Order: sequence, then C-alpha cells, then structure tokens
Amino acid sequence: MIIDSHCHAWRHWPYLPAVPDPDSRGMVEMLLHAMDGNGVDRATITTAAIWGNWDNNDYIAAAVRRWPDKLDQWADIDSFWSPTYHTKGAAKRLEEAATKWPMKGFTQYIASEDDASWFLSPDGTAFWRTASELKLIASIACRPRHQDVLRKVAERFPDVPILCHHMSSLSAHEPAPHPDLNNVLESAKLPNIYLKLSGFGYLQGRERHWDFPYRDTHWVYKAAYEKFGARMCWGSDYPPVMSYMTYRQSLEAFRAHCGFISEVDRKAILGGTLKGLLDRARPVR
Repeated sequence: MIIDSHCHAWRHWPYLPAVPDPDSRGMVEMLLHAMDGNGVDRATITTAAIWGNWDNNDYIAAAVRRWPDKLDQWADIDSFWSPTYHTKGAAKRLEEAATKWPMKGFTQYIASEDDASWFLSPDGTAFWRTASELKLIASIACRPRHQDVLRKVAERFPDVPILCHHMSSLSAHEPAPHPDLNNVLESAKLPNIYLKLSGFGYLQGRERHWDFPYRDTHWVYKAAYEKFGARMCWGSDYPPVMSYMTYRQSLEAFRAHCGFISEVDRKAILGGTLKGLLDRARPVR
C-alpha cells in the first residue's frame, strides 16, 4: 500500500502568480485523479486554511466523508496565519475540531520567526494533552531550530506521533558542520518523532528546484534514514509540487532514486509506517 503523507486540496488556488484555472487546479478530484494514475492508494490531506480558503477544513472534511477509503484529514488548527495562533483556548478548539471534522490528526504551521516555546506553556501543554487524549497524530510544519521544543513535547507526550513536514525544512546546501541537520537527527532518539520524506525541490533550493532526480539532496535523506530508519513517510506535496515536477516524479524521486534504502524500509516509508499510525489513531468512521 502507498499512502501520501503530505498533500493538499483547495476550492480556489491560493498562490501567486495567478493561474488560468483557479477554481479547478487545487480541487480534491484532481488529487484523486493523480493518485489513481500513479498507484497511490490513500492520502492524508494536510489542510491549510489560507488565502481565499478559510473553509478548507470543511472542504476536506466533506471530501473525507465522500471518499472514506481514499482520504484522511490533518485538520488545520491554529496555524500561524490564524487569528487564534497560540492564544488561550487552544485545547478546547482542538477538542471542538475533533467533534466537528473526521480528522485522524491535526496540522499546525509554526511561524518561522517563532521559537515554538508556546508548546511548553500551560496552554500549549493543555493543547498537546488533548491531542494525546483524543489519539490524534500531529503534522507539524517546522524549522530545524524548532526541534529542541518538539523533543520536549515528544518526551512529555510519548503517545502522540509528531510528523515533521518536508524533512523539517532542511537544506541540502547547509555548510559543514551542518548544525541544522544534526539538530534534526538528534530528534531520532525520540521514538514518536517522524519525518515526512518529501520536499526534494525545497531541499534543492528555488534556483534548481526542477533538477530531478535531486541527487544533490540525497546526502541529507541518507543521513536522516541512517538515524530515523523507517520512521519516515513519503509525501508528494501535491499540488504545489506541480510547479517543478509531476506527481509521478514526486514518487519516483524517492522510490526509484533513493537506492540507499532497503526494500523492506522502502515499503514502510511508502505507506506501511503511516498505515500503522493511522490504524492506532482515533477512529472517525
């Protein structure tokens, strides 16, 4: 089974520059078409209530209810663009969201300038405790410097799986001695911290994000694999990824070109690891 750990869908295309088909390019039916055409069995949609899509949680929830055997939802809860970002009442908002939407987990995008210390505050601790009680998976957009806090959260709430988007925003061009990479690798010591094996173009950098199969990034993925092993989950980042490679290439960049990964672990990273997490998470059907 292949499960896409990181993809999106929107009613309206949220990015600039403008596209000629804003009301169809990001729609969930396009995601399902891409999955079916490339042998991907299931997808966990990372909801992002951004720019003209403030109802994205509702939109994705409706899609999950319509295609329950194909889709799961990481609901957007208090990401940095939200007026409720890191404000009081987060635990209650998370509980209410889990009642309203068929979510197996939540996503939160941490502001790049933020140190994420709110997660360790009384309100932040209550938020994570609620996630634990509800058996939710956490899908977190973070920077390498946020790993210090995430490790403390992981220690306090060992039953909450924490999936870091796009290799925790590492860069393949970080100079030695690679402090960001080493900080992310330190998190491999916490068994409930996972990496989404995605974002080849992001690691490559904007100037050459089209350079498939991204061999210049492989040293980062290899270093992470040596520490995390199968605690990684492949993700496409569809549809934003389509600006520099196809859905199939987002799959094959890992499956066909990361030859340093064993066949057993390749299958786990393609879906087995995430399936295990989803099976243990809160039931929504």
